Amino acid sequence: MANKTSALTTLVNQTNELIQKSGSATQARDLHGTLSEIIEEHNYKYHVLDRPEISDTLYDQLLDSLLRLEQKFPQLHTEQSPSARVGGKPLSQFSKAKHRQPMLSLSNTYSPDEIREFDVRARKFLDLPENKTLEYLSEPKLDGLAIEVIYEDGTLVRALTRGDGVTGEDVTANIRTIKSVPLRLRGKNLPKLLEARGEILLFKEDFKKLNDDAQENGEEPFANPRNAAAGSVRQLDPKIAASRPLRAFFYGLGEVEYGKHSSPKTQEELEASLLDFGLPVNPLAKVCPDIEAVIDYYHNLEKRRHSLEYDIDGVVVKINSLERQNTLGTIARSPRWAIAAKYKPQQVQTIIEAIDVQVGRTGALTPVAIMKPASVGGVTITHATLHNQDEIDRKDVRVGDTVIIQRAGDVIPEVVSVVLEKRPKNSKPFKIPNRCPVCKGAVARNEGEAVSRCTNQLCEAKIKESLKHFVGRRAINIEKLGDKIIDQLVDAGLVKKYSDLFELDEVSLSKLPRQGEKSISNLLTNIQTARTTSLSRLIFAMGIRFVGEQTARHLARHFKSPKKLLAATKEELLSVEEVGEKVADAILSATHDSVFKSEFNLLSEKHLKLEDTGPNLGTAKAQSLQGLIFVITGTLPDLSRDEAREFIEAHGGVVGSSVSKKTNFLLAGADAGSKLQKAQELGIKIIDLDELKGLAQKSKI
Repeated sequence: MANKTSALTTLVNQTNELIQKSGSATQARDLHGTLSEIIEEHNYKYHVLDRPEISDTLYDQLLDSLLRLEQKFPQLHTEQSPSARVGGKPLSQFSKAKHRQPMLSLSNTYSPDEIREFDVRARKFLDLPENKTLEYLSEPKLDGLAIEVIYEDGTLVRALTRGDGVTGEDVTANIRTIKSVPLRLRGKNLPKLLEARGEILLFKEDFKKLNDDAQENGEEPFANPRNAAAGSVRQLDPKIAASRPLRAFFYGLGEVEYGKHSSPKTQEELEASLLDFGLPVNPLAKVCPDIEAVIDYYHNLEKRRHSLEYDIDGVVVKINSLERQNTLGTIARSPRWAIAAKYKPQQVQTIIEAIDVQVGRTGALTPVAIMKPASVGGVTITHATLHNQDEIDRKDVRVGDTVIIQRAGDVIPEVVSVVLEKRPKNSKPFKIPNRCPVCKGAVARNEGEAVSRCTNQLCEAKIKESLKHFVGRRAINIEKLGDKIIDQLVDAGLVKKYSDLFELDEVSLSKLPRQGEKSISNLLTNIQTARTTSLSRLIFAMGIRFVGEQTARHLARHFKSPKKLLAATKEELLSVEEVGEKVADAILSATHDSVFKSEFNLLSEKHLKLEDTGPNLGTAKAQSLQGLIFVITGTLPDLSRDEAREFIEAHGGVVGSSVSKKTNFLLAGADAGSKLQKAQELGIKIIDLDELKGLAQKSKI
């Protein structure tokens, strides 16, 4: 292992050296091929075999080296490169395509007796004697999004959702970002055509983190892992899909042209061949010699379902022989040779004792059911979110109701329905108040949103939750300043805004209960340590809606200073990576708010030492690009688009977002799109990065 790590580290160093010294294209191509092969091999071992051989840090170094190599030599980038997994350009809409073979749904059963009835029907159709048993393959029924991935000559060319079974949506750009889905199949004698069918899903732990991050950013959390997986696959911006830890398992085929590759005889062999090709299959799949073994598998998996890393809602039972599958064929929209043996959700009844409305840092009012303790799947449940008023109205949930609850995705407690026959006679519909339950301020619900929000900027609940976010590890990171101390500081009137934290001293902190000299000294030391931070952390800490850590980093790299961010126009914001209309509007709403501006300026100018610095662009030569308008498109070698923008602006130039007759130059890199075509039509001069630097050196003075 040590030798392998050393060899890969050497490869990283060789790549970085070639980039710095501008090595030959031949050397770059050889290194690119080696890096690509190694990265995909470790993708396979980590995401398919679940047997990682190198550290995450070393993997990231390999991928970063490959990305920088492609920036230096753009011709090396292809759709099969591992760099395709970071996400491409946003789509305007999904196109649709027909499946060569329909993607059928399975018939459902809900009991062992119904499983036996399926076996009887199959044996009768096959005209088997009573003493002749059928062999089955049983595997977990995943609760995800059905997908078909299409490979031609071993290369991924398309991915389609199930759609209506006949026509699906083309989500290829998003599926390319999933590391467990190979961009090229493994092995020799690959099929001319292979359509593999499977499920896209999120593991429970990843789902929880995704929801935690959503709440941190003031967004509505996902209801369950399946919704999160489906929503991620159907994002028009592939970078969003790339940012989410989607996974895949495959279990079936559409159209196949095997060529020299031998075709499987059983479902077991079929799934083994998928694994050989590099497609992940579920390791819990098992061959059962008869239907009673299937039922044993069904019961045993049910006992384990809550301890699995992902959601299942039953077992898929398939006749193992592919020849017999063909003989049985299909009926209506389902195969005769397979069924979904579903589990009844683990649900219990309990009573809602109260509905508490909680206020988050963005002012969101979230109704939470306080329930008589009940055990679901081995976990005691006392609280369940009711999400918003629309959800309460849809289910007609009231205080005093007897309700059926379950854990959505075996993770989040949810109220499924009300047992109306047990409803108290004096019950009343529940309405979220039109005044904030904490500060009594006005509550508003924006058009198109399901969430009501407190509009009072000085609401104590918003202040407390905002402060807890502000001091968090991923934000300003004031250690040992926990939730209880923040509650005490606000309740005592010592802290009403972020900047107040940096005005605290021994005298003020001594007013808090249970705070000794050592605790106070440690807290003040931690506050002092936190004063040295970065602009990106400050932007994230300020709690702008929809602005997470990554977006904050993009904003910091682009604007470089608090003043430039505060002065940014919508057009400027939209030119920043990962900033769309919704995010830009949220940022403008914050930067145009007098309280926000005052705090942002006070923190950045008085209380904090910001160490964010941009790329070393050198000293601009007397505004040599003054009066010139540039538009940037494609992937540039050496510089990101933000860095190129900074270079142009540092030399007095202006960067526009779209090509027009006023544009002087189009700075074009690899994979330039429609902007390049429009510039050619308008006769606008197209330049590369070297030509830009040459222009910048020609001082106008």
